[in-house]
Amino acid sequence: MSGAEKKQAAGRRSVGRPRRLDPDTMVATARRILEEEGLDALSMRRVAKELGSTPMALYHYVRDKDELLMLTLSGTTGAFPRPELPEDPRERLLAVAVHAHGVLSRIPWVLDVLALGELTDRDALWMVEEILDCAQNCGLSPARSVRACWTIWQYIYSDLIFRRAAARRAEHPPSSQCFPEMITEEDAEELPRLTAIKDQWRTYAADYSVADELEAIIDGLISRGARGSTALTAPP
Repeated sequence: MSGAEKKQAAGRRSVGRPRRLDPDTMVATARRILEEEGLDALSMRRVAKELGSTPMALYHYVRDKDELLMLTLSGTTGAFPRPELPEDPRERLLAVAVHAHGVLSRIPWVLDVLALGELTDRDALWMVEEILDCAQNCGLSPARSVRACWTIWQYIYSDLIFRRAAARRAEHPPSSQCFPEMITEEDAEELPRLTAIKDQWRTYAADYSVADELEAIIDGLISRGARGSTALTAPP
């Protein structure tokens, strides 16, 4: 058999045989795309192209894009050591919430994945467990502890999303005036409070502590839970 014939035969044998993939490399590639380009850039086709393979070959390892995202999330939280937590349940609850905010602020691409709903890093579930346990030790019912967890998460998520948007605007300033510069003296009659404070808005907003705001939220949640418990046990 000539050299040309051998090449043709080898080509025929390779048809239909997907390139063997390393799952760790596949996950690392997906994570790099997320970190550098964002969630919209990630697809099974894109990952396969980066690996010199085909989308069908990826399906030998993962069922769909959601499973790939779950694998990509796996271990992200575990890379950050758990903090020393106080014994007092209220203080412990606050410490866990602040820790969660700090971790997510360092891996912002995770926010986009979590926005899809139901996807999470199993290594992060210890924080959910701690929040539920602390909330119940502070007197909240199981139902209220779940709602408290959800409220804390919504604050953390929305704060980080807004901070990321503000950073983008600072890097690429808009051509038109935005809030609060859009407020003028002509708005004084309709918006007197805003007009009076607009020049100090950014200064006041800069003096903002996530820990302080989380503490206020947690105190409110615990106080409301206590009032609810009293109402349920009070005589008719």
